Amino acid sequence: MLLNIYLKELKDSFRDRRTLLLTVLLPIFMMSGLVLFYENMVSGDEGESYTLAVDSSINKEVTDLFSGYETIDIVKTADPQKSVEEGDALAAVIVSPGFMRNIEQGKEAGVTIIGDSLSQKSSNLMNLVTTALTAYEKQVTADRLEAQGTDLSIIKPFNITQQEISDDDTSMFLLAFLVPLILAISIGVGTGPSAADLFAGEKEKKTMEALLMTPVKRSTLLMAKWLTIATVGVVTGIVTLIVLAIEISLFTENLKAAVSFGDDVYLIIILSLLLTIVYAVFVASLQMITSIIGKTVKEAQSYSAPIMMLVAFPGMIITNVGLNELSFQHFAIPVLNLFSQFKELFMGVIDYQHLFLTFGSNLLLMLVIFVVGRVLFLKDKWVMN
Repeated sequence: MLLNIYLKELKDSFRDRRTLLLTVLLPIFMMSGLVLFYENMVSGDEGESYTLAVDSSINKEVTDLFSGYETIDIVKTADPQKSVEEGDALAAVIVSPGFMRNIEQGKEAGVTIIGDSLSQKSSNLMNLVTTALTAYEKQVTADRLEAQGTDLSIIKPFNITQQEISDDDTSMFLLAFLVPLILAISIGVGTGPSAADLFAGEKEKKTMEALLMTPVKRSTLLMAKWLTIATVGVVTGIVTLIVLAIEISLFTENLKAAVSFGDDVYLIIILSLLLTIVYAVFVASLQMITSIIGKTVKEAQSYSAPIMMLVAFPGMIITNVGLNELSFQHFAIPVLNLFSQFKELFMGVIDYQHLFLTFGSNLLLMLVIFVVGRVLFLKDKWVMN
């Protein structure tokens, strides 16, 4: 009986155009857009040049300071600041009169960099200009000290070497954030219509009473409907992962190069699928509760809206947490552990203790929520009104 009801509800759910749209088409569009966005982000500024405006009377020695930067295109103009304001240049450099002569004579000299720090490209150009001028400043200082017979070790008593504890690149880091975020959103949005229709929809259409009058136990009905919601969530999650794999392999270069799990690739894929399934059944329980409480489909959707919106916050929390900083709470708190676990997996780390904690905490909370839903469903107060 359970199987028959489950198959019927599942068939009805996938007949609904909204379910089909949110289960299949939404992940495709979301993944396509975000994958291409992140690919463009990590590709950097390869092959891109920045226009730097300088005064038309500027000395060639000054412009030579930027000759080592192939991405900087020097444009001479009568009014460099106006060129930036009108969008003809991303930044401008204005030097004081007799800039090079004053430096050679040890007199005061000044440089003004004009740009828009709120613009990514303008900010990048300003950083390049600052780096070039800082390097020249250090060279001038070293030459002056050397001319006075001063040991250069006085201004540079030690060397600083920065070494990263992790050699993972930006592409893999972004993927570790992108995948769980889209999975969480897709599963939440994909299960919404089915969950609302299966309980609140029945009450709104006044068919719940007739359904409860059948000889089928309420627990069986509840289980069948919950399995339907969970199945829709699992399908949505798997479609999302498949679309992600296709998009990365066919339409990206940097992200594709970053995906390399070595000998653990198949194990990581299996664990990713299991994480998706566990999270889907967890969300199915939450969506079931909101639908049981809601008297109409619209009301149930209003209750479930926070579930879909709040999934973004754990991603923000985990973004600036290093892999070696992940601790017990990161894997014990549902939703947050989805981001934490994917972060480990995409960095090539398989920690079975963390996996057990992630699966266990999600399933335990899912069971508690399911029991609460069962208690509510057994009371006419929640299913007849």
